[in-house]
Amino acid sequence: MARADLSPLDLPHDADPDPDEVVRAAMRWHFSPETGTPFWLRRAASLGFDPLTDVKGHDDLTLFPNVANELRDVPAADLVPRGYGEHPDIVGVFESGGTTGAPKRVVCPRDWLDKLVAWSNANLDVHGFPRGVDWLGLTPSGPHIVGEIFRRSAVTHGRYGFQVDLDPRWVKRLIAGGKGAQADAYAEHVVDQAAHILRTQPIGVMTVTPPLLERIAQREDLVELINEKVRAIRWGGTQMDADTEQLYRTEIFPDTVLYGHYGSTMILGIAGQRHGTPPGEPCVFDTFSPYITFRVVDPQTGRPVGYGRRGQVVMHHVSKALLLPNNLERDTAVRVPAPAGRIGDSAAGIAPVERFDNETVIEGVY
Repeated sequence: MARADLSPLDLPHDADPDPDEVVRAAMRWHFSPETGTPFWLRRAASLGFDPLTDVKGHDDLTLFPNVANELRDVPAADLVPRGYGEHPDIVGVFESGGTTGAPKRVVCPRDWLDKLVAWSNANLDVHGFPRGVDWLGLTPSGPHIVGEIFRRSAVTHGRYGFQVDLDPRWVKRLIAGGKGAQADAYAEHVVDQAAHILRTQPIGVMTVTPPLLERIAQREDLVELINEKVRAIRWGGTQMDADTEQLYRTEIFPDTVLYGHYGSTMILGIAGQRHGTPPGEPCVFDTFSPYITFRVVDPQTGRPVGYGRRGQVVMHHVSKALLLPNNLERDTAVRVPAPAGRIGDSAAGIAPVERFDNETVIEGVY
């Protein structure tokens, strides 16, 4: 089928649809009785505006309330658009980390994951990730979408995927309970498992969280193994400061590509590190626009801060799979202009807020 015949919601990852057309198509999809999402069809009565007539483009997404907290209790089936039919191809029901209360849930159809991974793979190519090699992932699995993204990336961009599971909720619980020694022991257990895979398998790409990469970097034998075998490292899950990234890039893993991603379960995806960031400069993360977009705002007013200023990150997801606009994240960032031709903001210098939804935020725990 020619691209001209497709809905803006069905275009491949490398198309360049008009952002406002994507938003209007999403309103028709999620709010029409034939194709709509039960959650949004029910919620429409209390919105105070008509999404089908009042939301004309991307800027109008600010009309929506932040409904993320409602996703703690909504039946998963109510989050699947009726347009997917009686037997939708669902990859999984994924949950947030549960850092600030009970986990929130989203449902991921296969067509969205295919599009997201294709976009991500294209970014990996730009950064020089080798294709057809084996991957090692030190990532959460279970209800966390990052594990599914790892598996799909490994088999579509690489060859075989080896995975060491993490349970971030358990580690956060240990730290919150003052059991730091147990959390350390758990992290070392994870690194030990990764070490065995690195010694016995031809790993060419590694996906890892910054705290675990720090532990790996403290073991000389593992540093030697990575420099011998691993050609690229993708990091994410928590933050990495610019000085640490420079140290990895220039001294510890000088011949290995280092590439970061920043994501959230609530946007069913990730933003990718902008290519060409000089060593020592904060990573800039660009979104999968126009489906995933950021705004960096003053949390008191909800208005965007000036470029180069720090604010809180608001995420929008607008696709066939999910509608979740105005999701206020528990992170701050420096506002950066998006690449030419893209909407929304890019984000640099990601850092967690201290408290969110009246809960203490525990970061960097795995």
